[in-house]
Amino acid sequence: MRPKVMWHLLRRYMASRLHSLRMGGYLFSGSQAPQLSPALMRALGHKCPNLRRLCLHVADLTMVPITSLPCTLRTLELHSCEISMVWLLKEQDPTVLPLLECIVLDRVPAFRDEHLQGLTRFRALRSLVLGGTYRVTETGLDASLQEMSYLQRLEVLGCTLSADSTLLAISRHLRDVRKIRLTVRGLSAPGLSVLEGMPSLESLCLLGPLITPEMPSPAEILSSCLTMPKLRVLELQGLGWEGQEAERLLCKGLPHCMVIVRACPKESLDWWM
Repeated sequence: MRPKVMWHLLRRYMASRLHSLRMGGYLFSGSQAPQLSPALMRALGHKCPNLRRLCLHVADLTMVPITSLPCTLRTLELHSCEISMVWLLKEQDPTVLPLLECIVLDRVPAFRDEHLQGLTRFRALRSLVLGGTYRVTETGLDASLQEMSYLQRLEVLGCTLSADSTLLAISRHLRDVRKIRLTVRGLSAPGLSVLEGMPSLESLCLLGPLITPEMPSPAEILSSCLTMPKLRVLELQGLGWEGQEAERLLCKGLPHCMVIVRACPKESLDWWM
């Protein structure tokens, strides 16, 4: 949608009834394409005081400071967006987005350790999703999670981080986490075992494809899961175990859990799906 059309909608139709908005930009349409502006974001916050969720796709946000986003947001999703180097730095105004509970960073190529560290100022944050943020390092993740012990949901998908290092950081700093979802790249049985005894973990999802010989066996996964007192959902996706003995073993061994074993769904290239 072109910004001038969005301005028209804001002036004529959008008001306090709007709670969720999904917008697509023109990031891949060249330098002359219309882009989102700080003025438009500020107007969105003014005209829609009950806006809780904002999803931005393929948008160039390098000239849109985070301070211009509606302060009422509880969920912010960035999919294939560009941000500036200073967009999320910790030194910025600590009062920005005071209600933010969930942030999704999916294929945001500029996102790096310094941005991740900047997320620690969002004290209401409970859910963090990192998808394809290949500039984030193991050291950066560990240091940031140390200051975000209040997180209840963490997803690390398609990053360059190994699953073992991610789980180690979680076990050290996120003792109250309830949901973990991560790609199994670099996952081993000892790496999974660091989650044993996690007191609040309710849902664990491991996503393939299965590309590592160190991957824990179904019996080793069962053994670790049995030590998690509140685990109620175990999902294994894209490991090629659906309909196999592995699925039967896990379902039988975890009668108190919903065990989901399935193939990876096909991803749509259309941002609005």
